[in-house]
Amino acid sequence: MNPPIPSPPDSVPPVSGRFSNIPPPPPPLPLGRLWRQRMERFVEQLGEVGVLTAHTARSIVRRPLELGATVYQIESLGVRSMGIVAVTSIFIGMVMTIQFAFGLQRFGGVEYIPRVIVLAFLRELGPTLTAVIVGGRIGSGMAAEVGAMNVTEQVDAIRALGGDPAKKLVLPRVLAAMIVMPFLSVFADTLGTLGAMFVCDFEYNITPRLFIQTSLESVLLTDLFSGLAKTPIFGFIIAIVGCHFGLTTKGGTEGVGQSTTRTVVVVSIAILVADFFLTRIFMNFLPS
Repeated sequence: MNPPIPSPPDSVPPVSGRFSNIPPPPPPLPLGRLWRQRMERFVEQLGEVGVLTAHTARSIVRRPLELGATVYQIESLGVRSMGIVAVTSIFIGMVMTIQFAFGLQRFGGVEYIPRVIVLAFLRELGPTLTAVIVGGRIGSGMAAEVGAMNVTEQVDAIRALGGDPAKKLVLPRVLAAMIVMPFLSVFADTLGTLGAMFVCDFEYNITPRLFIQTSLESVLLTDLFSGLAKTPIFGFIIAIVGCHFGLTTKGGTEGVGQSTTRTVVVVSIAILVADFFLTRIFMNFLPS
């Protein structure tokens, strides 16, 4: 006679295994606490950038002068950025000409297109757009290069040999960025004006001679200087932010990628914020 088959239990006990001890995810932080942490981290970042700026400024007078590294950075940051500046400025000049002409045609003011375009480029479009576009390129490059050196302990090796990372790595990049940005801005102003001149001649029957003549009637040297005076400050912001995020990189290759992304975002925002305050200062103090 076969033995009776036992009935299944009412409840199945939990299976014990390696996945049973996984802790639950942490609860989300309250909005006020999250905002406070973000502000604290922002203030810390400003303090770190200020300390790096002070160390870099003190290292200017110490020998050696790092002229070779500065010249190499000028070639790397300036000459290699001329292609993207050329393409960007030409097409921005062409697009802005079409946009201004579309608005001015309603009021019969097509002849004012050259004046508006040249003033906009000299005072704002040339310096600011060049800084944003070039800053994304060279700032991310600085963060990636210095960050890779930091995660591979090359920065620690410089300190162990008695060197100063601010002198060896930061100072040449800061000086090079401050030197090349005015030249890139003039380059962008010239090509942007040529692009606008081509569109005016091709579509609105404004000859190059009339374009230049009407532009010179309204453009002053202070308009050019007010734009160029911003560019060394933009170059300083690009270089110091890129080097800061590079020197604080942690976590291997993933950390290098995060530092590069943060550099592009912070550089773009910092340039636009600085542009507002610099524009207000120059409007108040420079003669019009």
